[in-house]
Amino acid sequence: MLCPLLALACVVAQPIFAQRPGGGGGSSEDSSKPLATIAARTANMQHKPGMIALDYDARAGKVYMEVPMTGNSAHTESPEYIYATTLVHGTGSNDLGMDRGQLGGVGEGPSSSLVKFVRSGPKVLLMQPNIRFRSSSDDPNVVKGVTDSFAESVMAGFTVQAEGPDGTLLLDATDFFVRDARGAAQVLNQMKQGQYRFDPARSALVPDEIKSFPKNIAVESVITVASEGGMTGRYVRDVTPNPSAMTVHERQMLIELPPPGFTPRKFSPRSGFSDHSYRDYTVPQGDDMEQQLIARFRLIKKDPNCKTSCEAVQPIQYYVDNAAQEPLRSALLEGARWWDQAFQAAGWAPGTFKVDVLPNGADPMDIRYNMIQWVHRYTRGWSYGASITDPRTGEIIKGNVTLGSLRSRQDYMIAEAMLSPYKDGKALDPANDPMLKLVLQRIRQLAAHETGHTIGLAHNYAASTFPHAEDVTTSVMEYPHPWITVDKAGKIDTSHAYPVNIGIWDKTAIDYGYREFDKGGKPVEDPAALEAILEKSEKTGMVFLTDQDARPLGSPSPIAHLWDNGTEPSEELLRTLQVREVAMKNFGINAIKNGEPLADLEDKLVVLYLFHRYQLEATIKEIGGLDYRANTRGDGQMMPTVVSDARQQAAIDAALKTLSPEVLTIPESLLAILPPRPVGTQKTRESFAAETGMTFDPIAVAESAADLTLQELFNPERDSRIVQYHMRNPPSKTSLRVLMEAVSKETARRIDGGHTMSSEVERAVEFRGLETMLGLAVDPAASSQVRAIALYHIEDLLKQWTTEPMPTDSAEAIHRKAMIARIEDFKRSPDKFVPVKPIEAPPGMPIGDEDEFDIY
Repeated sequence: MLCPLLALACVVAQPIFAQRPGGGGGSSEDSSKPLATIAARTANMQHKPGMIALDYDARAGKVYMEVPMTGNSAHTESPEYIYATTLVHGTGSNDLGMDRGQLGGVGEGPSSSLVKFVRSGPKVLLMQPNIRFRSSSDDPNVVKGVTDSFAESVMAGFTVQAEGPDGTLLLDATDFFVRDARGAAQVLNQMKQGQYRFDPARSALVPDEIKSFPKNIAVESVITVASEGGMTGRYVRDVTPNPSAMTVHERQMLIELPPPGFTPRKFSPRSGFSDHSYRDYTVPQGDDMEQQLIARFRLIKKDPNCKTSCEAVQPIQYYVDNAAQEPLRSALLEGARWWDQAFQAAGWAPGTFKVDVLPNGADPMDIRYNMIQWVHRYTRGWSYGASITDPRTGEIIKGNVTLGSLRSRQDYMIAEAMLSPYKDGKALDPANDPMLKLVLQRIRQLAAHETGHTIGLAHNYAASTFPHAEDVTTSVMEYPHPWITVDKAGKIDTSHAYPVNIGIWDKTAIDYGYREFDKGGKPVEDPAALEAILEKSEKTGMVFLTDQDARPLGSPSPIAHLWDNGTEPSEELLRTLQVREVAMKNFGINAIKNGEPLADLEDKLVVLYLFHRYQLEATIKEIGGLDYRANTRGDGQMMPTVVSDARQQAAIDAALKTLSPEVLTIPESLLAILPPRPVGTQKTRESFAAETGMTFDPIAVAESAADLTLQELFNPERDSRIVQYHMRNPPSKTSLRVLMEAVSKETARRIDGGHTMSSEVERAVEFRGLETMLGLAVDPAASSQVRAIALYHIEDLLKQWTTEPMPTDSAEAIHRKAMIARIEDFKRSPDKFVPVKPIEAPPGMPIGDEDEFDIY
């Protein structure tokens, strides 16, 4: 759902905080007068004891912190704390990226910052030390030299209000806690939703949510950001009663540092974990200054000599949001509990990883609760697995999963589209509802996936290509596409859409991250044993590749994909198209219930018509593909290898089928029952686009689907590799010229003559093919040879079309003349050429910014 590698929660850095004159920081005390005692100053306030005692003045609407200055012998510094923020009431908009329960932070790391209070006379600064740059030297002068070389940050400033006999300071923290700490205004402005600013007049503390727990404090405020110009964007209008003012609840936390005894573990790019890194300026010359650790929870054996099925001093405990309704709540519990299987495989006793429903009255913001939260949004969107970590060591202190509730409804609609189950128009009994069963399978997997992020794991997008039975999970850290088949009776079968239990790879990753080693009854790190864990997995053929390998449109890996199945992408695409064909033939009135508008069929047609889109991406990545690993010297893994010519040719052949009229033409029987949308309903971004006004547009639909294929085939990075790999292996039949010729030939077939719906589809697709190649010919991101080959092919097409007799069919002749005119127009001013914007397909993946995907 990645603010990339420590938490998917989005972070917006804030400007240095300063008290307003005469504001919550308190007026300066006369230095000649002794400070009041804390007891006297807070006598009439509500006292909240805890890690840092809080005092709330209900009459003035102010909150005070009693900060212990026990960080040094002079009582001028507090202990260090971890600072983090979260949203208690979110925006309900995935596009804006501010969800209920979503973690965030300022500065060091996306989920947490290290801070301490430092006194200077009557002032106290909340300092953020710069721990990105460190020294491991025992010489304090060397350490100071590194520390003094880099800037620190001051997060806030306070004026001392009172002082205790032990040096404890009373600080007015009102302005610190009543501020836009999450940067909501900045997010809205960056998203072009208007010109928003924090409005203190419409912001205040939430008295009942000023809390001090044993290991953290949490103060919640109502925060309003207001639009100065009055103009507001769609995303804000969708989710607010008055878009000129967006009000959320922000909570800021100070968290006690974990006690000594945690052993950091070295990161390996083959481990499946994300890295927590810093730079050490005093490592020996020739050693890597970048120190990389994995993020993980602390697990300590009760019996230090235990070798297997070891009980933990403190198991990892998660809680499922009691706001999730049944049967989804039980599915969340079951899926998250799968992780105990992996911990058992890593030498821990059953029950080392526990998941229960959050008890009534428990506060999910108490740092002791690792949460799986169920949130609601206006649109479906990414789920997140976030963690609050100790910035010094990578130790995970609190895991927080955010699951969007609309994901389940999208999965239900996919199953409806595939099955067309309403033969009599009536809703199905939940006990015999195949759509609900698919949804619960998916929710189990999703709960396991996002929980995996919060215990330190990254995506493994290569796992699905590991040979395995369909009912076996290779990794819950993949993005799974539903495994839907056609049974022996020729009917769609969704019963095995998602497998159960933790995956083969997941056990390897947890073994690396959480197996504990000892020597003489004392915990130690064993690099050789950790390496052996990875080597054992690699010998079976298991590979770890993650987001950077899979997400970019032009990424080269033939095995790292999102939402794919199968070990042979092209074969799986052909199988997926066969499943789609069966479902399309059955699709119609039985996909909706009695009383539902017929126009709702269009919503379900979207997910069915584009059912092949992700397997298509996986297939095309074979073309110009490079099979590689996260190689380290001496690891014994294969070296980077260009995908074989046979596999590339198979991929081209399979991909071309998605441009064919057989796949793209919607039958007349279906078009005849698709009316315009009635009053009270409207199209959304998840609807097909149309060039026909209110009516359903089958040509635009086909063009948008074809463009998915064309954009992948003629991606400049991919095509530049095709050219290079062909030169490295001249006998190869896979060249950019061959690919372009194949696309042009496929889109010019006209299987049913010129005056048919399928031919109209082909003409639209042929135009998109030409337009994409014209764009490639002037694309500065493409290599010079790619641009030259595209130009050569376009000249070939022009020569062919101007020397051959003009088609006798009038529709075809008009189309041919338009294509010729388009090339001639291009040739007159290539430098001014602007490709016609394609008709975009509705979004497939959860809606939102792909830079905010669900990695933590």
